[in-house]
Amino acid sequence: MGEKTIKIEGVHPPDIFGLREEKLQLLKNIFPKLKMISRGEELILVGDNEEVSFFKGKFDLMLAHFERFGKLTEENILEIMAHDNGYAAKVQGDDKTGELLLYGRNGMAIKARSPNQRRMVTSSKKHDMLFAIGPAGTGKTYTAVALAVRALKNKEVKRIILARPAVEAGENLGFLPGDLKDKLDPYLRPLYDALRDMIPPARLATYLEDGTIEIAPLAFMRGRTLDNAFAILDEAQNATENQLKMFLTRMGKSARFIITGDITQIDLPKSQVPGLLRAVKILNHIKGIDFVFLNERDVIRHELVTRIIEAYEHVSPDKKKDHDEHKNKE
Repeated sequence: MGEKTIKIEGVHPPDIFGLREEKLQLLKNIFPKLKMISRGEELILVGDNEEVSFFKGKFDLMLAHFERFGKLTEENILEIMAHDNGYAAKVQGDDKTGELLLYGRNGMAIKARSPNQRRMVTSSKKHDMLFAIGPAGTGKTYTAVALAVRALKNKEVKRIILARPAVEAGENLGFLPGDLKDKLDPYLRPLYDALRDMIPPARLATYLEDGTIEIAPLAFMRGRTLDNAFAILDEAQNATENQLKMFLTRMGKSARFIITGDITQIDLPKSQVPGLLRAVKILNHIKGIDFVFLNERDVIRHELVTRIIEAYEHVSPDKKKDHDEHKNKE
């Protein structure tokens, strides 16, 4: 006889066991020799060690099914129980291209969809710090967030830190209604949107509440050390040189950093030098740091976005020159 406690982290227990624990009762009927006790986010098993081990394998498949498809029905449970562990291939999906990053809500496959997005994925495996620079719509932020969520799910890191400079683009924060959080949330909204695509709502709420995932303005990073974390600085073109240096030096042990930015959309006052431009020149020779430059060929939004980017580059020779110089350093 043995006893084992299974923790169901970041999942609303009724999603697995049922609102009235009807799915838990189904499991008890299937495994009559096991004693099962549900206590919040824990399931306590008492029984023969071999039976407990067999149940644990099936239960992991149940959690994987919920992770991918966002739901787990009694029919799903019966299907998992009726097949051997080859069912794992169905749950995990078949990714022959190697482009799959993870499964998001309702089983949505989140992949690297362009050459430079795939370069981001490859580079992130080899470098602890990565700069992803490119115009709007190239998927640099979305890919970065997907890499961070995958690392968290694979227990490669313990938390995700997402930061953005709160720089105004023709608007004044003081004129926006609400408290500080209300004023800052619009700047952080793209990060929330990406996370909602990748993590079930109940789990995301838990992560945000307990600090496993933190979304904050860049200024809130000062004085901190980010250990065992996947940190992303988005919209880095709007960070000053001192701000960007401050963020980069927050890197702690077992940490991974991705910095994203678009040098064609800088909202800093003309008197301030964008930190991202300086970083390209200063850090391009540092071992462990890599730069990926995305372009109009990586745009995954409406085809008009590609045309708009090309049109603006055509009439902005200075910015186009900077962009070309950066691409030549790849």
